[in-house]
Amino acid sequence: MEESENNERREGIFSRAVRAGKRTYFFDVKQTRSDEKYLTITESKRRFSNDQGKFFYEKHKLFLYGEDFEKFMKGLTESIRFIETGEIPVDFEDDDETKSPEEISENNEEVSFEDLA
Repeated sequence: MEESENNERREGIFSRAVRAGKRTYFFDVKQTRSDEKYLTITESKRRFSNDQGKFFYEKHKLFLYGEDFEKFMKGLTESIRFIETGEIPVDFEDDDETKSPEEISENNEEVSFEDLA
């Protein structure tokens, strides 16, 4: 029974759903077997399948680990600030951390940004 409880705890220890227009974002804190916490961010959109004639949910998931929180938050904050003000961050550098997804994906054929809408 204890093993079952540990598996449940690893599955999810905190969850928050944010409804935003046609999308819902799920922020789920989970824990590894070594008790390290990480975050999954899931975007869910309701879509209609013409082939099957019914609705389904399209989901995209991102896993974010503790060692990346600071850089992730910095990038997210700077990007939001740019969208809101048009201000380019003072410490903006042209390296892999600040390249656009299209520039980075030139070396990664699996990434497709054409469906972002």
